[in-house]
Amino acid sequence: MRLIATIVLAIALAGTAAARMLSTTAGQLRVTRMLDGLEVPWAIAFLPGNAYLVTEREGRLLLVRDGRARRVGGVPKVAAVGQGGLLDVMVPRDFARSREVFLTFSRRRPGGRVGTAVAVGRLSGDGGQLADVRIIFEAEHVGRGGRHFGSRIVEARDGTLFVTLGERAAAGEAQNLANHNGTVIRIHRDGSVPGDNPFANMPGARPEIWSLGHRNPQGAALDAKGNLWISEHGAMGGDEINLIRRGANYGWPVIAYGRHYSGAKIGEGTAKPGMEQPEFYWDPSIAPSGMMIYSGRLWPQWQGSFFVGSLKFDMISRLAGRPLREVERIAGPETLRIRDVAEAPDGSIWFLSEGNGAVYRLTPR
Repeated sequence: MRLIATIVLAIALAGTAAARMLSTTAGQLRVTRMLDGLEVPWAIAFLPGNAYLVTEREGRLLLVRDGRARRVGGVPKVAAVGQGGLLDVMVPRDFARSREVFLTFSRRRPGGRVGTAVAVGRLSGDGGQLADVRIIFEAEHVGRGGRHFGSRIVEARDGTLFVTLGERAAAGEAQNLANHNGTVIRIHRDGSVPGDNPFANMPGARPEIWSLGHRNPQGAALDAKGNLWISEHGAMGGDEINLIRRGANYGWPVIAYGRHYSGAKIGEGTAKPGMEQPEFYWDPSIAPSGMMIYSGRLWPQWQGSFFVGSLKFDMISRLAGRPLREVERIAGPETLRIRDVAEAPDGSIWFLSEGNGAVYRLTPR
């Protein structure tokens, strides 16, 4: 039965469809369906030689080459609970030498807990297997449910790794340095802690923590200067984009824009000394997902623009300027529940549609 399912999957995923056009401020862009038949796709990452990887939340990692997808073996067992499962995938800059691939996922822990974990393995030459897979980080979360795992992983300029972690719907714990709820962490590629992390030598604090006070960051990207930015789900009317600074507190749930879903006020208001303000927030909320900051390779007028997927309004939000503001919404039949947005090595823009179960590519007309 499993063999039959695998064959059906391969047939469903093979090939591409005819392209159509999307209207944008850069003119008419060609949108091409590159892959379909996916079940809750979550992340995409590019490999050398025009291949790429896609995660599906239920636990499948797919390698796609020449329009054909195959399932990669050796993926750690995931806890596909609620919003959890197999989440982000990251290919480091030295992949051609190291063959390493990094994954974030939710994993069962003792006592019925489920937490975010990071694993790394070496991709085989034929792309069919992850070998020497090891878990390099497991979050110490407070919370047992299936909400707010984060989680994106980004390779910093210095080779360390940033990982975004949700507060697991235990809001007050996002202010508690004794656990990893609602934080961005920074680790070495082997999982060890960089000595210059802001809380590395603070008694009782988790040494991996780089910033705190986050709710559920599901997008992360570096800008041209190497600064880390994240997009995160707020409550009703309070989704945010934040520029991440070492040791900074982003306020959740003490300060926030928007209100609880009940309509009740959140915390102490929208500002407090010692807590950071967002660079931008959406009201109404858009349910932001994956985020990319564009190089300008194919569309110079978009250099430095932020592209953020929306799970709620079925579009890609483009933001630009200082102060940052939303300047357009790119939408069409293909942009149903956007889960990830990424720039390919050739400058084309790719996105994952959870609503269509598909991967799409944007190119000039």
